[in-house]
Amino acid sequence: MDLTTLSLDEWSDALPSSGFEVFHTAPALEVVDDHTDAELRLYAGKKGNQVVGLYPAFVKSRAVGKAILSPPPGLSIPRLGPLLMPASPKRRKREQVNATFTDLLIDELGVKDSLTLFRTTCPTGFTDPRPFVWSDLSLDTSFTYLLDIPDRDPTDDLLGSFSKSLRREIRDARSLDVTVTKSPTGGADEVFESVRDRYEEQDRGFTLTREYVDDLTTALAAEDRCRTYVVRGPDGEHLSGIIVLYSNDAAYYWLGGSRETYDGTSVNGLIHWNVIKDIADGDPLPSVGAYDLMGANTERICRYKSKFGASLAPYYTLESEGRSMDAAKAAYRLVTK
Repeated sequence: MDLTTLSLDEWSDALPSSGFEVFHTAPALEVVDDHTDAELRLYAGKKGNQVVGLYPAFVKSRAVGKAILSPPPGLSIPRLGPLLMPASPKRRKREQVNATFTDLLIDELGVKDSLTLFRTTCPTGFTDPRPFVWSDLSLDTSFTYLLDIPDRDPTDDLLGSFSKSLRREIRDARSLDVTVTKSPTGGADEVFESVRDRYEEQDRGFTLTREYVDDLTTALAAEDRCRTYVVRGPDGEHLSGIIVLYSNDAAYYWLGGSRETYDGTSVNGLIHWNVIKDIADGDPLPSVGAYDLMGANTERICRYKSKFGASLAPYYTLESEGRSMDAAKAAYRLVTK
């Protein structure tokens, strides 16, 4: 296997038809590159002309050493990291590709250098982080809720699997004098403002900028990979909304969903229900068959998301160990909160 770097166009051509997440797409990476001070490097592992592994790295030089991050912090990117596309379905062959590709990356990036901070959060489809652990990187496991959506009317199959309280919330919201609208980008600014205001009310740091959200939603909407859902009151007033992003496999609940009520009834369940119905209808991408509720790691939030009856999907974070890395990792976590 050889390790090489790709342009964004070459990266786009090398992506498989499935198995990647929305931030692996070239339009998303290009926007992220424009909004971070790190250098984007796109690595491919090749066996002959066949690409068997991909890894997007954001490399930032520091006063001493460097930081290698995938994803970079502060941009609400839940996962990025490596993709594997081995030709053989046999476990032994897959493990060989994984091990070789990981070793080549670690050598090329200088991950074992004592002055290098390495941190990567892998996609849910990357299920074997052992080669990184064998290179003395620490491993942390997190979770998200992944809801499989049948390719048919979801009313009987899915609504019945929701909790009783969520079914009641959706039913009550449907009887209200409200309207759910959807648009590739329309309403995204309102969602951004509502989330920013909620963070300020709670005295929490908010790292996203309007320019970044606008650039990302516009770039992804051009490929049918973004849609904004907004619920409005009888006079057209904004009540709540979410921005949904799409890979080829899944829809991702990305931004929004501040808890709002109208006439004493929460309207967020109604928004999610509209997203789910559209996925079942193949809208906007027929290949999408799951809804990623984005996160199952905070007990308070889980109490709501678990009502959808989704499966718990693990994903892995790998990072440098050692006392010399403690301050750098603490700074990283502070930015990502």
